[in-house]
Amino acid sequence: MDFDRIKSRLDALLSAGKKAELRGALNMLNEVDIAEYLETLDNEKMLVVFRLLPKDISAEVFSYMDNDQRTRIMEAMDDSEAIKLIDDMFIDDAVDFLEELPAGVVKRMLQGCDEKKRQLINQFLRYPENSAGSIMTIEYMEFHLGTTVGQAMAEIRRTGVDKETINTLYILDDSRKLLGTVGLRKLLLATDDRVVEDLMNTQVISVHTTDDQEVVADTVRKYDLLSIPVVDHEDRLVGIITVDDIVDVIEEENTEDFEKMAAMLPSDDEYLKTSVFTLAKNRLPWLLILMISATFTGMIITHFETVLSSAAGIGVALTACIPMLMDTGGNCGAQASTLAIRGLALGEIELKDIGKVLWKEVRVALILGVVLALVNFLRIWFFTPYDKTVAFIVSLAMFFTIIIAKSIGCTLPLLAKAIHLDPALMASPIITTLVDAASLTVLFTFASTIMKV
Repeated sequence: MDFDRIKSRLDALLSAGKKAELRGALNMLNEVDIAEYLETLDNEKMLVVFRLLPKDISAEVFSYMDNDQRTRIMEAMDDSEAIKLIDDMFIDDAVDFLEELPAGVVKRMLQGCDEKKRQLINQFLRYPENSAGSIMTIEYMEFHLGTTVGQAMAEIRRTGVDKETINTLYILDDSRKLLGTVGLRKLLLATDDRVVEDLMNTQVISVHTTDDQEVVADTVRKYDLLSIPVVDHEDRLVGIITVDDIVDVIEEENTEDFEKMAAMLPSDDEYLKTSVFTLAKNRLPWLLILMISATFTGMIITHFETVLSSAAGIGVALTACIPMLMDTGGNCGAQASTLAIRGLALGEIELKDIGKVLWKEVRVALILGVVLALVNFLRIWFFTPYDKTVAFIVSLAMFFTIIIAKSIGCTLPLLAKAIHLDPALMASPIITTLVDAASLTVLFTFASTIMKV
């Protein structure tokens, strides 16, 4: 779709005041594209266009806006309009929005909402942040034992338009315990006189209200589900989570992991909408920690100053090789940690596999170490003024540095998982700092031993 061309057309209709034609043009667009178009307008025009949207579309468009857009819309509306909008939204979308508002505004909005919806939203707001309960919805199709296919289809036609999804139907007993699920396809192909329990799948995959959203996303990915039921501690169905919310969770968790791997505190805000001071605050703590920890590198160099000041230019040669050695070690550690973190995230690796992972990475390191050390030896011997002694010391140090780096890189994320820390914290910055210290120690230890300094 040529968004720029569509935007120009919509802008022209808006400027000309042709509201009927603008409304018709908007109705032909996807809700996501309408939200994107609204983002390009100032507050006054955005509210004009938003009010042109039909009731059944406006709530959907509102759910696709970012927090900044939604706040601008709410500020331009009076309370009655805002309350009506929240009433028209699906529960999970309404909760997501209200969680971002100040407590006073939330209280005012809820006071005007429908009593039943207010109770439901308050219940959702009490669930822990980032839990299954906080992202679920209650708009799903449920049926009790004894319901016939004909009765189920009639109910779907009557209420299905207000449900988040009708692809999966949930079968409950009288105490609301989840007994099984029925796919809409199976229901459509069955005769009207059959009862739903004859068609249901009793091997139900579900999550609990207090499960972390990352666990939910992993479960949905593992079993290729379009939605997953959420049950309480007594296995009573309280809601479902649909795949569109799971995609948002995956994006959020991946962004958080990327930020942690880059030594930054996670942020929920978009980059261009985050203030400079907030960005600096998120980056400063880890930079301070890593800067202070890097002083150990300087301490190691100082400790081996007699080696660096030795005769025959050996000290200068070793100093010149330090950046290459540290960079190679850091890169090797980062490679191993990236694969370990990914394996943990996808459930391919568990803590009990630490021995297997370490043994595999050590064997990889032996191959890489031999190749890189040999190439490095030839490079120093033939293309630098330094002799074979320097080439041997540096190449030997590189061989053992690679083994150490791979070992640290693959085990630290697993150890972090063992003590309930995010494995992403053990990514490049921390591993690079540790490997730098190790590589210098190995280099100068070999140098002092071989040179007998």
